[in-house]
Amino acid sequence: MRAVLFDVDGTLYGQALIRVLMAVELLSLPVSLRSVHRAMRVWRAIKMFRAVREELRSIEPGQRDLASLQYRETAKRIGEDASEIERWVEEWIHRRPLKYLRLGRRVGLESFLGELARAGMKTGVLSDYPCDDKLRALGLGGRFSLSLCTTDPEIGAFKPHAAGFLRACDLWGLSPDQVLYVGDRPDVDAAGAAAAGMPCAIVSGAAWLASRRTDKYVTVPFYRRLTRVFDRAC
Repeated sequence: MRAVLFDVDGTLYGQALIRVLMAVELLSLPVSLRSVHRAMRVWRAIKMFRAVREELRSIEPGQRDLASLQYRETAKRIGEDASEIERWVEEWIHRRPLKYLRLGRRVGLESFLGELARAGMKTGVLSDYPCDDKLRALGLGGRFSLSLCTTDPEIGAFKPHAAGFLRACDLWGLSPDQVLYVGDRPDVDAAGAAAAGMPCAIVSGAAWLASRRTDKYVTVPFYRRLTRVFDRAC
């Protein structure tokens, strides 16, 4: 191993608490907007946007402008303007959660990153969402040599397509088997890493105190356990 590539949402921070806090904010929308109808438009747009993005995981890279397609497709399905969808997504998915992210930062992450730095390992992130603002909110700005989003024009394909994983390898000048991908979703992160020929570790609290290994990835409950797994792999 010469590098570690991380997912962001659910991997560098746990999402459960953030989702609860954002749900409270969204439920207060009828009061802040002084309109139940306007609040329902926002709720519907966010729900449809997430559903559309899951469907777009099957699109091959280079076929369309994925960054704008996600908004156009959402707008078409619910009869809204694409620019309005983008504005709501920017506010409710990208900007508002930032103030909460530090609360969910994974225990042991800082120590793990320190171990990687001392070992001279390259580190980077690959996410389906823009991640630079999130890294700064997590107190991790400047900690990674790569920061890639799958909607970047050079990638243009959501995980589990291999394009983003291979883009990271190209930029580092490494082969996929020299890079460990760390994520939280077997169906997206582990599947994408496998498609690229990259080993994968899934960090999941659902694993509780046991580590599990499959043919395609290893599951660990927290970063301290991942440190031991990584030491053995190297």
